[in-house]
Amino acid sequence: MDVGEVAPDFEALTHRGETVRLADFLAAGPVVLFFYPRAMTRGCTAESCHFRDLAAEFTAVGATRLGISADPVDRQAAFADKEGLDYPLLSDPDRSIAKAFGVKRPGPLFNRRATFVIDTDRTVLEVIASETSMHTHADTALAALRARPV
Repeated sequence: MDVGEVAPDFEALTHRGETVRLADFLAAGPVVLFFYPRAMTRGCTAESCHFRDLAAEFTAVGATRLGISADPVDRQAAFADKEGLDYPLLSDPDRSIAKAFGVKRPGPLFNRRATFVIDTDRTVLEVIASETSMHTHADTALAALRARPV
């Protein structure tokens, strides 16, 4: 998935067991969808908490944050509760959503770490793909949203 492409709509379960669709979130404004390899690991915790800590900035640009991994709903719920995450974590156990966004690794390997900034018309505005810089995902997503023509 590259900048300018149309993000696929999808359905997933949140960490609270609710079924949601990307289109539902996009109806309220742009979405920052960040794929992380595994809940409750050091890097994923740092990245997810940075998204949490920037809640006011994301609210100011009208964006919804969504974290997603192949972890089951119960692990996502434990992660959200432990870290006080204030946004939905989505469960993609068969990694079909990861595949649609091009971040699924072969075999049993965890998905790649990547963030997609998606405008209300499903156009991808920015793609962030750093495996090692945990803060760059939220910071770059915010910069892209702030530069977005309104």
